[in-house]
Amino acid sequence: MDSIGFSSFSSSLGSLYSICSDAAGVAGNVFAFALFVSPMPTFRRIIRNKSTEQFSGLPYIYSLLNCLICLWYGIPIITPGVTMVATVNSIGAVFQLTYIIIFTSYAEKANKVKMSALLLGVFVAFGIIMITSLTISDPHVRQMFVGFLSAASLISMFASPLFIINLVIRTRSVEYMPFFLSLATFLTSTSFFAYGFFKDDPFIYVPNGIGGLLGFVQLALYTYYSSLSAKDSLTKPLVSST
Repeated sequence: MDSIGFSSFSSSLGSLYSICSDAAGVAGNVFAFALFVSPMPTFRRIIRNKSTEQFSGLPYIYSLLNCLICLWYGIPIITPGVTMVATVNSIGAVFQLTYIIIFTSYAEKANKVKMSALLLGVFVAFGIIMITSLTISDPHVRQMFVGFLSAASLISMFASPLFIINLVIRTRSVEYMPFFLSLATFLTSTSFFAYGFFKDDPFIYVPNGIGGLLGFVQLALYTYYSSLSAKDSLTKPLVSST
């Protein structure tokens, strides 16, 4: 192959990689949107009853911090060329902040104070991360610093369903594992795993690879225990009154 032909082949391969990474990023944004809107039924209930009842606001606080850290990682000044990471987490941050505001509005006084303090803590922590990273003059070290924080944040978030997985195995019931939420988690993580792979960015593909694996486990458990429940209901003897 002559130099012109090799150059043309390399250019075509680079274009294919770019198309695949963009497609994976767009798919990840679409699937993530399904994750972001999943708490809406809960908040419709909170608004309708004008009470947070026994619901916890902590998941939304933590999700907001995670979105802000990952958004900061996707900003060009930290990591050039991963715009899809910035877009998905900016949308996610808006959703989580909205949920927190609604939750705080309908919470009891003690919970209002607690949620407000936690929200302030999130912004302070994020501010410290931003200022610290901006004081690092070396771009590679700056990216590593924010990258490790975003990866750790994502992995800890993906690890949270382990409690649900354990509950499903113990109870042999999928009552507390919503199928579409598990599916959206799997599809989002798999899409961003592919996006990170095409971008050759381990801070994206490693945590999302773990998330995709855990999502797959959830779907496998859902399929297994759903079929088990169906078999039990079919084989359960009919009791007739005499």
